[in-house]
Amino acid sequence: MATVRAGGRGALVVVDVQVGVVEGAWEADRVVGNVTRAVDRARAAGVPVVWVQHEDDELVRDTPVWQWVPELIPAEGEARVFKRLNSSFERTTLDDELARLDVSHLALAGAATNWCIRATAYAALERGYDLTLVGDAHTTVGEHAAEVVDDLNTVMRWVSYAEVTNTTASAEEINFSALS
Repeated sequence: MATVRAGGRGALVVVDVQVGVVEGAWEADRVVGNVTRAVDRARAAGVPVVWVQHEDDELVRDTPVWQWVPELIPAEGEARVFKRLNSSFERTTLDDELARLDVSHLALAGAATNWCIRATAYAALERGYDLTLVGDAHTTVGEHAAEVVDDLNTVMRWVSYAEVTNTTASAEEINFSALS
């Protein structure tokens, strides 16, 4: 666990797996299935799931495109965080929710890889959280989406920050029991 961040638990943070975000994304069905698998496994291991939902001029709150994809529904009592910027930490309550849950290690999944997932991953490391990127549970849109996903998976295995750990694992490989 992180030596710079108080807490002793892990959490799965699911970012922006919303209808309007994953529509047309690279391998969206497979990735949503892997996010769902990660959520199910986290819940089974007693690891909190924190849901981060984007809103802006294109993703207007309470519209159909703003909603979570039908396969993913936050359970009663699971923390929900709303954001307007790429990083899930910037001007949100995410840090407060994680502190309330005694979290020092994040597993991260969602969309869009090159914007919100990347910004959230770096922000987590900069704030002293250990990080595991769920490598087969994030996606983005665009002609080079597969390369963008692969790039972030590679970066999260090799980038180094002082006194924190970071890696990637698949939705099946991640050891949620070790996070709690």
